[in-house]
Amino acid sequence: MDVQINIWGVLAATLVSMVVGSIWYSKPVFGKTWMKLEKVDEKKAQKDAPKAIGGMLVLSILMAYVLAHVAFLSSVFYTDKSFTMAAVSTGFWIWLGFVLPTTASSSLFGQKPWKATAINAGNWLVTLLGMGLAIGLVGL
Repeated sequence: MDVQINIWGVLAATLVSMVVGSIWYSKPVFGKTWMKLEKVDEKKAQKDAPKAIGGMLVLSILMAYVLAHVAFLSSVFYTDKSFTMAAVSTGFWIWLGFVLPTTASSSLFGQKPWKATAINAGNWLVTLLGMGLAIGLVGL
């Protein structure tokens, strides 16, 4: 079976990831609280922002590509669902099974505050659902 991936869906999902992250971690939303909880040095963060954003762009492309790949496989298996529903539900299950446990382990072993974990986990939930929606709406 050949996996069909629409590059436009991957790019749309990448854009969603970057937009959600920039809003989620903005100071008026969760950024100020998150920076305090994570003990982020604001001056260093501003200096390193271009490098961090570039790295996140690459990681978002990778995540979008993998999500599109798994969403296609899910849609082939669940023929009673639309591709959009398969992509969104795939985003949810990836979050629940991989992202949430990984994020929570930072609090369990890394002595991170649970509130910071909730902020990060919430970001990834919204990001993956939005990416799944973008991939699903663009289609195959």
